[in-house]
Amino acid sequence: MSSTTASPHSLLRQYLTLTKPRVTQLAVFCAVIGMFLATPGMPDPLRLAAATAGIWLLAAAAFSINCLIERETDALMLRTARRGTASGVISSQQVLLMAGILGGMGMLVLYWWVNALTMWLTFATFVGYALIYTALLKPLTPQNIVIGGFSGAMPPALGWAAMADAVPAEAWILVLIIFIWTPPHFWALALYRSKDYVESGLPMLPVTHGKHFTRLHILLYSIALFAATMLPFVIRMSGPAYLVAACALSGRFVWQSLALYRNYSDARARKLFHYSIIYLALLFAALLVDHWIGLLV
Repeated sequence: MSSTTASPHSLLRQYLTLTKPRVTQLAVFCAVIGMFLATPGMPDPLRLAAATAGIWLLAAAAFSINCLIERETDALMLRTARRGTASGVISSQQVLLMAGILGGMGMLVLYWWVNALTMWLTFATFVGYALIYTALLKPLTPQNIVIGGFSGAMPPALGWAAMADAVPAEAWILVLIIFIWTPPHFWALALYRSKDYVESGLPMLPVTHGKHFTRLHILLYSIALFAATMLPFVIRMSGPAYLVAACALSGRFVWQSLALYRNYSDARARKLFHYSIIYLALLFAALLVDHWIGLLV
């Protein structure tokens, strides 16, 4: 099937899918939280809108390049075989054109309406994810998601830089939280999709070291994540409201990881994967609510 035989509506959906809208939304959400936390009061609405749009555009471009690079392995995996790049509905030239337009627009928006620091940090994140992680790390090492996770953890720093034109220690603590969250999040997916990764030839941890080893590392990372989420309270970046939320959310994360370690099933792995997405969104929302409470008292 070629792009000329697809209906305009269907083709538009295929293009949108390449940007991984759900993942993009979570990344941009974390960036927006960083914008609010970087501002003593309410952030400037125009800069907030421009920074959000610019980061979204570059994230969408990065995910599109990711799909282009992985088109052959995507075609071998049930979860990704319907992507336009994997099925041949969208050509490589079309993806490059779309990514170039989105990325170029994003950089211009960030440079002219935000600041150069945010533009360059976001561009570096684009290179780190789309090229270094996707093209180099992912096919070479089972630690791909650990090493490459730094790029995916950058959104709070990007948001902070957009408002403050600086990236202080508080922003890097938020980056650390996402960095530690990333491996158990993806390994849970890799566990119940392990057959896909066997077919694709990608050296994901359940394939190279087995499911028991992977479950142990998910548990260990979830414990480390619990500790990392305490740091905003420890350095007085946040208050008791965040502490209560972080303990409850991270405690459940550890509990589900422990249950998965003790008694594996695909259903438990799927449940942990879906919870991990909700977990990160709620954790960062708790940071924002606590920030607003601090402004009111």
